[in-house]
Amino acid sequence: MATATQARVSRRDATGRGRPRSGRGGGPTIAVAQAFLVLWAVISILPLLWAVASSLKSDPEIVADPWSLPGSLRWENFARAWETASIGTYFGNTVLVVGGGVVLTLLLSAMAAYVLARFEFRLRSALYYFFIAGMTFPVFMALVPLFFVVQNLGLGNSLTGLVLVYTAYSLPFSVFFLVAFFRTLPEEIAEAAKLDGCGEAAIFFKIMLPMAKPGLISVGIFNFIGQWNQYLIPLVLVNDDSKFVLAQGLANLAVEQGYAGDRSGLFAGLTIAMAPILIVYALLQGRVQAGMTAGALK
Repeated sequence: MATATQARVSRRDATGRGRPRSGRGGGPTIAVAQAFLVLWAVISILPLLWAVASSLKSDPEIVADPWSLPGSLRWENFARAWETASIGTYFGNTVLVVGGGVVLTLLLSAMAAYVLARFEFRLRSALYYFFIAGMTFPVFMALVPLFFVVQNLGLGNSLTGLVLVYTAYSLPFSVFFLVAFFRTLPEEIAEAAKLDGCGEAAIFFKIMLPMAKPGLISVGIFNFIGQWNQYLIPLVLVNDDSKFVLAQGLANLAVEQGYAGDRSGLFAGLTIAMAPILIVYALLQGRVQAGMTAGALK
């Protein structure tokens, strides 16, 4: 009996049937996926390179041949855009608003996520799903009531109002992400700290918050990119030119100058607006991946 069984196994091995597949059949699928990713990368990168190249050209060069490389590097375009076109003012406003919005978002979302992830209380699930529901609500549907709320609070046409609105807009995703991350942190460390006499506030700020640094960095980068590129909210809430953010200021300059405007200056301003996002993501992309992986472990 055993001999017959061994003979069948040997024949199966000889013919190749019954063996696990090596995965080579997925070759065409992988090739198509890679080709699609390469195409997507080219579509994403080419407009950025075109904008940077145009920012270093003169207006006649842009009009005569938009796709050519600059004959000479005209760095004065950036100085002219920074000073004459008020890009420096818009950049400073954006740094203040986004910096305040990101810091406040991280603080509030970390506190809310820690409570939702670590404590049992009534309505915990309802509060959690309330934050998730906020992710599905389109911001443009709330623009009219949001405008009146901000005006009634005396924060209309102010950078402080933008900081608070940016924070409220970013909280749902941040809480959703950080709840999953705090659940992966070991509970034994918090319990040991309690035995040593630490209060809940000390445990959170001195122990759990530093341990959540990868998740905070990931959420911070996502919020930084989203708030830096925000256009619709400041367009509704701010109408003072001296308080415009970059996206709003560049759009306003393009409308005011039209086709007869300073094209090279506009491209220089656009490059200035893109540079912080590209630099931050290039420097911290590894931390983003590590934070997202850690938050998905549990």
